[in-house]
Amino acid sequence: MQEMIINRLRELLADGEYAGVIGWAQGETPFDRTPNLFNAEGLDQLRYDSFCGSNLSKYLVQQASKTEKKIIALLKPCDCYSFNQLCTEHRIDRNKVYVIGVGCKGKIDVEKIRKAGIKGITGITEDGDLLKIETMYGEKEISRKDVLLEKCLACKGKEHKCADEVLGESEETCSGDKYAAVRRLEAMTAEERFEFWRGELSKCIRCNACRNVCPACSCIKCVFDNPNSGVQNKAAADDFEESLFHIIRAYHVAGRCTDCGECSRVCPQGIPLHLLNRRIIQDVNELYGDYQAGESIGQRHPLTDFTLEDEEPSVIDTRGGGK
Repeated sequence: MQEMIINRLRELLADGEYAGVIGWAQGETPFDRTPNLFNAEGLDQLRYDSFCGSNLSKYLVQQASKTEKKIIALLKPCDCYSFNQLCTEHRIDRNKVYVIGVGCKGKIDVEKIRKAGIKGITGITEDGDLLKIETMYGEKEISRKDVLLEKCLACKGKEHKCADEVLGESEETCSGDKYAAVRRLEAMTAEERFEFWRGELSKCIRCNACRNVCPACSCIKCVFDNPNSGVQNKAAADDFEESLFHIIRAYHVAGRCTDCGECSRVCPQGIPLHLLNRRIIQDVNELYGDYQAGESIGQRHPLTDFTLEDEEPSVIDTRGGGK
């Protein structure tokens, strides 16, 4: 598929209508793919394979505003939801982006391969549903479906919701109930949940990777970087501040989070930050009806779209005894 994408991009860039392409390039490691802006001369460096897990939609916020020409964006089906949401919030001008929907069959999480006990990886080849892994200690095999990114296991489907054209085939990779982990947390006592999150959030090194990659966090200046906010901090000063950062972020994206899973994917400490967002998404669905952020451009989410049928959550939400 990579060759097909590059050939099509050469055609589009030939007439000078487009400023460039936002896609994926080789990163620092053999299995790392990093977002990159390409021109016609650099297309040989473009990569598209099973390691292109990153959501490119957020990179259009600034790139599309830097030029009068259109930008071409390569978006997977799940990326389109974030793109639509950013267009709805007027962070991206839809008319300035030509979206090529690229086929996706789920992306591989190399960390899951390592956690399965496969070390010293030097190469990975795909043979249908099987991954053949070359290591310093010989060849190993593992099922592809067992090492997909966590967000791929909650795949929203193979349809591109915003594409101007589509290249390649996609398939759904959803393999279970995405709220299962949320319900396991809900089944805990308040004390157990507190200890769970204290244990997870205590790993946070405040690298801001989750904030920087999140399409819903598109502010040019973040409150946590503002010295006049009273909450500026490059490192957690205490347990309260450590939790405050992530709780504020979760509430900040409520009703706007598309559940793209980027926050958890990039976290170097492996904190399951997406569970905070999924709990809020679950609440929104239960209180106001099923809602998927980014389903289409221009839709209003339940937290900003009052109707006379709405009721106060404390009236209809009985999980906490109505209090």
